[in-house]
Amino acid sequence: MLSNSKISWKTAAGLVVANMIGTGVFTSLGFQLAVVQNTWTILILWMVGGIMALIGSFVYAELGTHFRRTGGDYIFLSESIHPSVGYLYAWVSLVVGFSAPIAIAAMAMNNYLSPLFGQSILPGLFFLLAVPIAHIFSVSRSAQFQDLMTLVKILFVLVLIGMGLFSGSKIEVSAIDLSSSWKEEVLLPGFAVSLIYVFYAYTGWNSAAYIIEEVDQPQKNLPKALISATLSVMVIYILLQLVLLKHASVDQLSGKVEVADIAFGNLLGSGGALWVSFFIGIQLIATISGYAWVGPRVTYAMAKDFKLWRPLAKINSNGIPVRAIFLNTAISLILFVSGSFEQVMLYAGFVLQLMGTVTIFSSLRIQKENGFKTPFKPLLQIIYLIFSSAIMGYLVWDRPKESLAGIGILLLGAMLYAFDSRASKS
Repeated sequence: MLSNSKISWKTAAGLVVANMIGTGVFTSLGFQLAVVQNTWTILILWMVGGIMALIGSFVYAELGTHFRRTGGDYIFLSESIHPSVGYLYAWVSLVVGFSAPIAIAAMAMNNYLSPLFGQSILPGLFFLLAVPIAHIFSVSRSAQFQDLMTLVKILFVLVLIGMGLFSGSKIEVSAIDLSSSWKEEVLLPGFAVSLIYVFYAYTGWNSAAYIIEEVDQPQKNLPKALISATLSVMVIYILLQLVLLKHASVDQLSGKVEVADIAFGNLLGSGGALWVSFFIGIQLIATISGYAWVGPRVTYAMAKDFKLWRPLAKINSNGIPVRAIFLNTAISLILFVSGSFEQVMLYAGFVLQLMGTVTIFSSLRIQKENGFKTPFKPLLQIIYLIFSSAIMGYLVWDRPKESLAGIGILLLGAMLYAFDSRASKS
């Protein structure tokens, strides 16, 4: 048990929202437009991603309320399949799952704050190192900081959507294309690769399940937090893509990272775009904070069970796994200074999708639910498994380098488990 402090379902939902609305939604569109241009195709991508995330939130609500232990997938997979599978997930979480989103958010922060700071890594570097400090004191302090940052994020995104929807486009030819070409585009390999970006943007829908012991009345509040947050984010994502497409051209956006900066630069001029860019950078603090809070809990859960990681099981007087937080931050720093934005996003997206798919499968091994039950079980799980496997197959074929990097991480984790399990038993 970590801490006796409890958070409300609203804070839990806010944590989910903060972890989901981050880098992906403000950066993915440019990569998608490089391979598919029809507006219906783009909206289908984000709707499919949202439906998959919603299915996932149902399943994780079931798993979380069944096992009722902090640690997320590590607990689910260890208990329902085998400790080795749980170990692999915890390993992936440590080196990719929670460190990569922090690194990617910090990289994106530098891009969006560049009009103010130039091509400097200092803004992202500062928040990558400073924000985790907010989570080493107490759960209540973490909740207060997370609530504040999430509120700033949500208000900002809603203002962007409102401005974008109710303002006329100031460019001659926008990226809006409502022709029937989507019928051909959804069959392209690029559509499947684009879904990886979308799935990455939806990453975080399961966040509250990782800290279930810190959630008040989890049997009731965990499903409420996961499902309500995922539905809300899905609506926000779809509206935001429409706004970006409306206020920029395909040529302007294609292959670019700072798509929101471009679109709102067209709408508001350089001065207005500067403020939009600034707030996009600032709202990423909530994303870094969310992953810095949740990720170390998975490492902590594994560290209690395995000798190699035992030093990371140490907690402070308030029950916070401080050493796990420091290690997660250190790995984020390594990724931040060594990887390219797109490569880190793709290989992280692949390996996270793979492990998440295994977790969805694990729910089918639960014979007697003692908490929330996934609607239409096992139909939703089967839909998720088929669809996710197809997407990963496409990615292996189209982007073998990034996919193999993800598989390499899993193989290294498997070797560590073989060594660690023997050491833990001796």
